Amino acid sequence: MNRLNFLKHKINLFILFSFAVIGACNAFQDDETVITSHADEDISAGNYMVFPQQDPYMLRTIHRAYDLDLETPLRCHVNWKTQEMVQILPHNNVSFKLERNDVNDPLPDFEVKNFSFDNLTADQALLKLTREAGITLVAKDAPYPTLYGENLNGSFKEVLDHITQSADVFYRYDAKMNSIILNRRGSFTMYTPSSRTILLGFLDVLRGAGITDMVTNWRDYTISFEANLETIDKVNTLVADFEDNPTMIMYDVSVFRVIAKEPCGIVWKDLLKDFQFGSIATTQTGVIGRVLTVTNDISKEHLQQFVAKYGTVQDISEGHFVVPTRWFSRFDVGRCGKLDNMEYPLSILAKAGLEKNNRIYSEITLDTTDGEITKFKVRNKLGENFLIIGLPSEIFGSAKEGTETIVFIVPRLVRMLKTDEKIKNQIQ
Repeated sequence: MNRLNFLKHKINLFILFSFAVIGACNAFQDDETVITSHADEDISAGNYMVFPQQDPYMLRTIHRAYDLDLETPLRCHVNWKTQEMVQILPHNNVSFKLERNDVNDPLPDFEVKNFSFDNLTADQALLKLTREAGITLVAKDAPYPTLYGENLNGSFKEVLDHITQSADVFYRYDAKMNSIILNRRGSFTMYTPSSRTILLGFLDVLRGAGITDMVTNWRDYTISFEANLETIDKVNTLVADFEDNPTMIMYDVSVFRVIAKEPCGIVWKDLLKDFQFGSIATTQTGVIGRVLTVTNDISKEHLQQFVAKYGTVQDISEGHFVVPTRWFSRFDVGRCGKLDNMEYPLSILAKAGLEKNNRIYSEITLDTTDGEITKFKVRNKLGENFLIIGLPSEIFGSAKEGTETIVFIVPRLVRMLKTDEKIKNQIQ
């Protein structure tokens, strides 16, 4: 009998141990780990690191922290009562400067003669070049494009520049490690004149080019960012363009929503009853919505009074953005609005040019994170405004039938006056 009890006790212990093992396995599966190691190292010797797998849904930053934006007091306010159609902005063109942030020591000074390679990727060609020079090559994000070169001659720097520029690759030399590091993207700082308007213009252009990860220093007027060679060429062209085309277009923007009283929504044809016929110069229909060019008779205040007859008006966002001539810039509606607005992901992209007799040519695109909504090409006189209507709010989320999102835009000119510091101080 005692032996039977002993066997039962052993069986119970085995069952408990099995459940413990199963529980331990389940716990391990809930908290996955990723083990990384180098193929040429001995894992049994302990040459590896264990990283806990992060929960992709884990809250990393409280959303209120995102509300702190140093651009807000500069960008998210428009004085609709006193707007200068032409603003003169003195600046010193010498202040523009673009610098690499990475350590880049002077290259060894020696000549390259008759260097050739055929159908090699850029990193393979550079490996051949640096091996002969006794320099270690580090390719961060290889492979790079395939190239062909024959009888390249010149200094080591000239040949290196030729190959990396052909492959759209940055390089930097670390003299201490005697190594060249390659990367498709580089870290840069843009130094601009001491003008907040110009700085805002550069920020808008960089965002229009798809660069969103930037650090702006509003005390020393600099922008730090990472970019590829193509974008850096665009930035250099932008700086040079200020010399020949010292004009920018500033767009004052107001986005508001009308929650309709009736399903039919706003009766826009009644604009012709409430305002004189000449107040509306042109109308165009896009894929979604319509754009009207209107005179100052249809101001933001008068427009909101008109639509208030058909529903409740809710302000979503307002601010301004700067478009250098012939460049794309972007205004993110959510940057000057609340996070819980359904129009938060909306962006307004603009490409502008100044034509004869102060006519402004604009390409206006409404875009969201899900893609392009609509697009318009508009020519207007200085003093005429844009009014985008007919945008059903259902585009952005659940909304009452007949509810409409409206975009009101006022284009203005900013002329940059190149001057020296002494004259600039007198003007200010």
